[in-house]
Amino acid sequence: MVKLDKQTFEEYTSQLVDAITKQDMPLFRELFFELHPTDQIDVLNTLTKKQRSIFYKYVNPKEFAEIFQGLSLETQTMYIGELQQNYAIDVLNYMHDDDVADFLGALPEKTKELYLNKMDKEDAQDVIQLLKFEEQTAGAIMTTEFVSISSTETVKHVLEQLREEAPDAETIYYLYVVDSNQKLVGVVSLRDLIIAPLDEQIEEVMLSRVKHVETNTDQEEVARIFKKYDFLALPVTESEKLVGIVTVDDIIDVLEEETEEDFGEISAVRGSLDTKVSAFSAAKKRSPWIIMLMFLGLITAGVIGGFEETLEEYILLAVFIPLIMDSAGNTGTQALAVVVRNLALGNDRTSIGKMLKREFGTGIMLGLICAITLLILVPFIYPEGGLLLAGIVGVSLFFTLCFSTIVGATVPLIINKLKIDPAVASGPFITTINDIMGLLIYFSIATALLDYLPK
Repeated sequence: MVKLDKQTFEEYTSQLVDAITKQDMPLFRELFFELHPTDQIDVLNTLTKKQRSIFYKYVNPKEFAEIFQGLSLETQTMYIGELQQNYAIDVLNYMHDDDVADFLGALPEKTKELYLNKMDKEDAQDVIQLLKFEEQTAGAIMTTEFVSISSTETVKHVLEQLREEAPDAETIYYLYVVDSNQKLVGVVSLRDLIIAPLDEQIEEVMLSRVKHVETNTDQEEVARIFKKYDFLALPVTESEKLVGIVTVDDIIDVLEEETEEDFGEISAVRGSLDTKVSAFSAAKKRSPWIIMLMFLGLITAGVIGGFEETLEEYILLAVFIPLIMDSAGNTGTQALAVVVRNLALGNDRTSIGKMLKREFGTGIMLGLICAITLLILVPFIYPEGGLLLAGIVGVSLFFTLCFSTIVGATVPLIINKLKIDPAVASGPFITTINDIMGLLIYFSIATALLDYLPK
């Protein structure tokens, strides 16, 4: 199998396109199936629609199924429309059930029913069962194509069983042991199976304490279990019966999806991260946040307006408004990121308590460092303000950073307690709140000491 770097890939793709142009199917197949599956997908995505029409003739449905299930949902939807119906149905029949469920689940109801009615009945029934599970749960991301064995069988018999069933299973790194009622009772790794004596029974080789999840377990919790135990697969049960497995490739997709979702929440752009989303759709998704932040911004403007007399009497105070606001927002967002990450990792209360204590301490230390720095710099940069102006700005920034760290660390915890995704406590939201409080602190201290400032 060939793996390509960028330059070699371009040259190799050129040879494949040339083979398509000359309609040299043997050469195309020889070159194409030497490639790593990921490179095969990259080559396919570089072809024009006309070239793809020839490609579909050179690659049979079983071969294309392996490529198709590695494509993005948007690309799958585009390519499936280019296929003849019988070819498309065969592709779906050869795909893993969970990948078919993911694909069909995103299609309009009528189109989904059309494909399901045309598919092999057994495969279609498995897909229908997967589509019934709630999204973002273990049941929705599991596959039903796995190998289960009996505890009373011998190692030799199981190895023979594997030769027959392994080609249709998504993974065979772990073999799950079930009783006569299909209840999960143990697990055997492929490694342990290979080194065990052929006449030994599975019950003597298996581990009886099996980590598993229920079909309704949230996919984030499943991902945490994979991370904690370094699993390649995890069994899924329903009423103690083994109904499927979640594999590590599914978890990688989950992690990508959850990371994108959290990033969108923190930056207040949820649903508009995809560059393929139109400007109108992106604006529609972002506008509620922007409007809410705009109203909060009016409060910020109101705070500044409320201290108009202070500013008129000592205009130099206006110079430090951006410094106070930016520092407050940045510190709060940093604390927010730390807390959301710890919550996403599922850390226990002890870890979160230590993290909160550390963040509060960090806010105090940052405040002290910034305050001392300003006490040194401000008199040199603005000598007309004197040491008192430096003290007002420095002390204001100290209290602002302390407050901002507390807000950034506690708001997501409160939201999490309310059973809402803590990432909803977005950066822009906390930044605006900290801006308001920072300005209140700054102008309150400045107003109190206004009479002592040099005129």
